[in-house]
Amino acid sequence: MLMIHGFGIDRRVMLGCMEPIFRRRPGWKRIYLDLPGMGQTPAPPSLNNADEMLEAIIEFSNEIIPDGPFLVVGQSYGGYLARGMVRLIPERLKGVLLICPVIVAERKRRNLPPRKIFEKDESFLKTIGENEYKSLFERVLVMQDEKRWMRFTQDIIPGRRSRDQAFLERFEKHGYSFSFDVDRLERSFSRPTLVLAGRQDSSVGYRDALKLIENYSRGTFATLDKAGHGLEVEQETVFNCLVNEWLNRVEKEPVVS
Repeated sequence: MLMIHGFGIDRRVMLGCMEPIFRRRPGWKRIYLDLPGMGQTPAPPSLNNADEMLEAIIEFSNEIIPDGPFLVVGQSYGGYLARGMVRLIPERLKGVLLICPVIVAERKRRNLPPRKIFEKDESFLKTIGENEYKSLFERVLVMQDEKRWMRFTQDIIPGRRSRDQAFLERFEKHGYSFSFDVDRLERSFSRPTLVLAGRQDSSVGYRDALKLIENYSRGTFATLDKAGHGLEVEQETVFNCLVNEWLNRVEKEPVVS
């Protein structure tokens, strides 16, 4: 199982939400990569755009998983890159999980719901003090309390601190989008798929994800209420339930030939 995190963070966001599931599901090999310019992976000067980022991910998967099928899990921008794999190497994938995926790369064209906060522990938030990470936390999550903040400090902040800001700014300006329509498939992807979107996700939205339903003939599409762009921690119980159900479906599938 190859895990691809979002833009400007690192593998820890995937570790935080996926590893608790595997404490009760032994036997799975999990591969958590850091994308170039993020985490512990330096950005090569030759990498300029999403097409090249996808090519690097596919080359990495071919090297580390040379034989047999595998699953791909993509969160946010990682969900955009994962769909690139569905388009280019569908025969190698036994299943796909997309968590709050970027569907429309161009931010101005995204169909976004209005911003809404459901729970906000004001007394706790006052103990943090004002900083850029608290501001991001309040902007992205719709459930804001000590429990979610602790996950945020574990899953998000370390990656934000270690990112190559100069590379990311250049990449986002010149190559964030693929040069091709990533969702124009030759045929519907017919392996178990789970697409999770937050009903109140004002970063990437949820409506655009629903347009992909015919691309995934074995897809469960779930839009969760009281969930923003941190769906995996805002609705952790439902997230775990749906991911386990997806894995149940995958485990019953015949081996991809």
